[in-house]
Amino acid sequence: MKKIVQYKDSLFLLAGLILGGGAGLIWGEKTAIVKPVGTIFLNLMYMILVPLVFFSISAAIGQMTSKTRLGKILAATFGTFLFTSLIAAVIGFLGVALVHPIDAADSGKILALMGSADTSEALPITERIVNLLTVDDFSKLLSKSNMLPLIIFSLLIGLATSAKGKSAKAFQQFLVAGNAVVMQVVTYVMYLAPIGLGCYFAVIIGELGAQIINGYFRVFVLYLVVTVIYFFGVLSFYAFLASGKVGLQRFWKNIPVPAATAMATCSSAASIPANLEYTQKIGVSRDIVDTVIPLGANVHKDGSVVGGIFKIAFLFLLFGRDITTPINILAIIFGGFFVGAIMGAIPGGGLVAETLIVSLFGFPTEAIPLVIIISTIIDIPATLLNSTSNIASAMLVHRLVDKKQKL
Repeated sequence: MKKIVQYKDSLFLLAGLILGGGAGLIWGEKTAIVKPVGTIFLNLMYMILVPLVFFSISAAIGQMTSKTRLGKILAATFGTFLFTSLIAAVIGFLGVALVHPIDAADSGKILALMGSADTSEALPITERIVNLLTVDDFSKLLSKSNMLPLIIFSLLIGLATSAKGKSAKAFQQFLVAGNAVVMQVVTYVMYLAPIGLGCYFAVIIGELGAQIINGYFRVFVLYLVVTVIYFFGVLSFYAFLASGKVGLQRFWKNIPVPAATAMATCSSAASIPANLEYTQKIGVSRDIVDTVIPLGANVHKDGSVVGGIFKIAFLFLLFGRDITTPINILAIIFGGFFVGAIMGAIPGGGLVAETLIVSLFGFPTEAIPLVIIISTIIDIPATLLNSTSNIASAMLVHRLVDKKQKL
């Protein structure tokens, strides 16, 4: 039942965007009448962002009490996750470098609609790093403009809670309960997402016309091309690297059901049962499967890494920044890796990632909905890569841990 609900949610979001875009094309600037509806939704979303980040991170880490782990498997697992995520980031960047997802001619019109200018380049790099990581007052943590300091604070609270053990049991329960309540509030707010984002998109299209649709269409088509290359090419390479022709054959024999499950549910978590079953059928050791697949569903998201690259490049081009300079290339690749691979581990991390992208690179907060729309349109192919790459990663971990035991 949960899988069906998640699938319907994605359809409703897409339907809202399609209807909103159509309304914008038909009625043009008259769609401004529904702008307050979109603004109310965005304000509700922003309102819940700070408690969402704090409770989700601190509760997750605060509950980590077990110290016994399969060290060798975990080391190989995280090493593999890092390797594949970096490959995904590089491939994603090559895609946006070869085919820009938005034309420079459209940037001025979009920026005029947003009513914001990008002035972050005026700050010295050292000052930007300090402002990015820290704030000089606790009250400043209660702002969506300071996401990374809030994340660091939440990590410290979680670690301290875990370290104190039984003496912090009551506080741990408070964090867990708080996280449950906040996530329920997020659920309530997201009921309005198809209407809210649809109205926002209608206003955008009504004021800008079809040119921004072209930008999102280009993003979607480009992402599909990268998905095909990664799914059929890169994952095949991983399977071959794990066990030669036998690994390649077994991977493609067993991947259809997990792939279909991922696309139908738009959820890596909902794909865990299918991934567990078919990864074992490939021949990966049971203890490796039981470690890599559930862990990967939470912290290993190659599709989200590629998506992060696309969102950052989209904003860079929107604000007229050069994506071909060495420093910006590294910034985009690292940023995409960070928001995709690391933020993907946080419950509700998608919303946090959008905000972090904006704050990380100094873009105005009005740009957040623009990248949320990108997240919506690439959701299905991104989930496909997120989920199926865990199966290929499990095969690689098997090769590293059980060198003598072939698939």
